[in-house]
Amino acid sequence: MKKAVFKRSISAVLTTVLAVSLFAGCGSENINAGDNKDSASGYTYTAPTESETAGIFVEPVEGISDDFIRGVDISSVISLEESGVTYKNFDGEEEDLFKILADQGVNYIRVRVWNDPYDANGNGYGGGNCDADKAAIIGKRAAEYGMKLLVDFHYSDFWADPSKQQAPKAWEGKSIEEKASMAYDFTLETMNKILDAGADVGMVQLGNESNNQMSGESKWAQISQIVSEGRRAVLEAGAAHGNDDIQIALHFTNISDFKGIKGLLRKLESCAVEYDIFAVSYYNYWHGTLENLTEVLSYVAETTGKKVMVAETSYCYTLEDGDGHSNSVGEKDINKNYAPSVQSQANAVRDVFAAAAAAGDNCLGVFYWEPAWVPVEAVDWNSADANAVYESNKKKWEQFGSGWASSYAGEYDPKDAGKWYGGSAWDNQAMFDHNGRALESLKVFKYLKYGATSELKVDFANDILVTVNPGSELVMPSECEVHFNDRSKNGLAPITWNPDELAQVDPNVKGEYQVTGSFEDGTTITATINVANVNWVLNPSFEEEDRSMWEFVYSGDTVLDFQQKETDATTGEWAMHYWRQGAVSFEAQQTITGLQNGTYYLTMNAQGGDSGTSVMYLFARKSDGFEYACDYDVNGWCEWQHPEISGIEVTDGTLTIGVHFDGGEGAWGTFDDFYLCLED
Repeated sequence: MKKAVFKRSISAVLTTVLAVSLFAGCGSENINAGDNKDSASGYTYTAPTESETAGIFVEPVEGISDDFIRGVDISSVISLEESGVTYKNFDGEEEDLFKILADQGVNYIRVRVWNDPYDANGNGYGGGNCDADKAAIIGKRAAEYGMKLLVDFHYSDFWADPSKQQAPKAWEGKSIEEKASMAYDFTLETMNKILDAGADVGMVQLGNESNNQMSGESKWAQISQIVSEGRRAVLEAGAAHGNDDIQIALHFTNISDFKGIKGLLRKLESCAVEYDIFAVSYYNYWHGTLENLTEVLSYVAETTGKKVMVAETSYCYTLEDGDGHSNSVGEKDINKNYAPSVQSQANAVRDVFAAAAAAGDNCLGVFYWEPAWVPVEAVDWNSADANAVYESNKKKWEQFGSGWASSYAGEYDPKDAGKWYGGSAWDNQAMFDHNGRALESLKVFKYLKYGATSELKVDFANDILVTVNPGSELVMPSECEVHFNDRSKNGLAPITWNPDELAQVDPNVKGEYQVTGSFEDGTTITATINVANVNWVLNPSFEEEDRSMWEFVYSGDTVLDFQQKETDATTGEWAMHYWRQGAVSFEAQQTITGLQNGTYYLTMNAQGGDSGTSVMYLFARKSDGFEYACDYDVNGWCEWQHPEISGIEVTDGTLTIGVHFDGGEGAWGTFDDFYLCLED
């Protein structure tokens, strides 16, 4: 069978590894890692002792220790190398990935392990085909450069995450007692293989992002049995190899749901689950603020006495797709505090380390997820051979498992991998470019303690939107607000606009135009010019900090506030929010002056739920008290309503616009995006 042949070929590599490599000290004094030194290969890493000059700016992390874990997950590396990927250092010279990482201060490697990521014919499911044999090779290579190993058991045959926690094929239909026994056997066999190869295992993770399930089990009374037997196997294997210090980590996500995390801790306690480390995922696209990350880690450490850490984080350095397979993170996901740039990638990583370190001594460190998952071969869609390169990539994704999933994974995961299999969805979040050359952001790991300085330049500028009334003169800003690489904000930098592109903008014709501008250092930005009727409402989406132009009028208790919650807004993160257990009655309004006399149009967005007896309407009031109004209803969360009023006559330049609401007990909702403009 193909599978048996494949496994023998990997085993042969392991035999060679064991024949030529003898490692002193598979065990370790603790799970932390300082300088990567005294490895069997003689490799020594010397950390900086002061701030240095680099191609990126790095703000020092206050109080970070020398042995704070600066880890990366490179589980897909073997499949990538089998596909022909090579890695280059900062000078563009080919070099062992493990040496490149160690030279930049990485001191820990994380590797995922799937039970059996192959079909009956030995075809790999992809995602690195991450089995025990590959983990052993990665662990051995990490040890050569003085880096410790975190083994991440998914207890699945393929990806385990909050949306799927499928049992391995061999475990399907088994009782919980049988699953626990099989977990023990698989864990023991895998750990012995990894330790025999010479890996310096410091931690083992049992389960991956298993907030709600593990191996098809959804109750912690059952999950705890799998964890218990996995833990027993880890400790037994460690003791047999002279390593009594391996620590057990459990890994969770969705930390923005603090209430859910607290509930999870109660479940772990009630089921008497034994573990040493509470690990979390933190991606700033999805998991809330850095302050919340610190708060969650601190709370867990203080209330349980356990160690804590960030097992996964990342950020993109570009929005470009490198291999023809779409990326997991695109423009809509970008965190407003960072740009898709190399400098912002370094900033984002540094900030996660700072937030983790601020949680106190019980926080062990941070792991970056898959910084080396680059394209098998970069696809330039402007070149004549683009399709040929893409087709070649597809064959290698299938043959070597170097894409996130192969078509063969469809038998195990038909709803996701079976439909969307393909290449790397992560190449724009790697810390190597699309051709495998190390990015300056990779240096952030070694500069965390003392920082690094760089020539001052623009990292990114805030989005520029210029709105002009049809027929009016187009006036472009001569300077704009920028973020510099030294983390300074609210700086104004002069900007020069492309004259040829400006000449294409016709302010007499409604539409949207794009014009490129450049700063003195050569950094460019694109402005969107919208030739349309101007919105006269000030701070119409509540994104600006000054909201004093909005007036609240109540009957009874205060019920209105401004809420920062992206899912409850139609633009940005902020919306006007109301809720009260009792009856609700209010008006939210803004008086606008200096209007050109004429006929206006008004609209806004509203969502919510009511008691069935609510009266709600959008209004526009003239100075003489005459009111235009439009009634509307709400029917649930994110079911946005768009009331609108046309034919509003303004004769004295003043108009009060707003929303009126009278509701029974329990009424709730949000308003966003008020828009008042001249009618055509």
